[in-house]
Amino acid sequence: MNVEGLRVFLEVAKLHSFTRAGASLGMTKSRVSRQLQALEVELGVQLFHRTTRAVRLSVDGEALVPRARSIVQDADDVATLFRSGRRLQGRVRIDLPLALARSRILPALPEFLFRHPDLELFISTTDRLVDAVREGFDLVLRVGASPDSQLTQRKLGRLSMVNCVSASYVARRGRPQTPDDLDAHTVVHYVVGGATDPVFEWCDGEGEHARPMTTSVAVNSTDAYREACLAGLGIIQVPRVGVRALLERGELVEVLPEHRCTPMPVSLLHPHGRRMPARVRAVSEWICDMVRRYAEA
Repeated sequence: MNVEGLRVFLEVAKLHSFTRAGASLGMTKSRVSRQLQALEVELGVQLFHRTTRAVRLSVDGEALVPRARSIVQDADDVATLFRSGRRLQGRVRIDLPLALARSRILPALPEFLFRHPDLELFISTTDRLVDAVREGFDLVLRVGASPDSQLTQRKLGRLSMVNCVSASYVARRGRPQTPDDLDAHTVVHYVVGGATDPVFEWCDGEGEHARPMTTSVAVNSTDAYREACLAGLGIIQVPRVGVRALLERGELVEVLPEHRCTPMPVSLLHPHGRRMPARVRAVSEWICDMVRRYAEA
């Protein structure tokens, strides 16, 4: 199997362009085309549907992506074994929740890269559920439920939750003392993955509760969720680790501390099964160590 051809195939699949793939790999468009033609002849299938405006994967091309990525990664790992010093080398693609990336992972990244200077990390920060296989992620850190059964999942613990409002909100509307007081308050409505009704959630000895709430703003990112709260637009319910500094500075104020919602599970997922490349394993262990410092067992 032509590893170089598979590498070109993956780059075209990612960038949807022969020209951009060539620029990324340091080769001409014509060489990209020749590599793909040779690969298609070798495999006996058409890997892309090509038009003057677009390049998209065929059904066979989509099926090849995860296998090609595994073969290329294995080849890179074998090559790394015989380089002087056996230093970890190559790119690792990661998807992180924005709050954890900002507060914990990115601040600690310089020290990690100092120890592994030949690694290159591509970090995506998004609140949507990415498709790790289709989008080419090596690692996905997920807070909340992880329904993707295709991925290997490593549970890291749970993140304790906190109910917050801004100091300006308290000055204007007061601080709720019991759930019954919530009728006079509003929440910032966080919506992701479909429409839902705004609620205030908490758990106690009797189970889990969800009280319907009013809202004046709905958002679909954790960044906007936090900023809306800081602007005085209502109560938010978030992992404490993401707002710890704001609470310490008094910009946010905890409310109803006896009525917090269930801690959120945090997991690290990957598509490599038992054949995780060494560079990905090193990043995985580092992320696990960083997150476990702030997660409950």
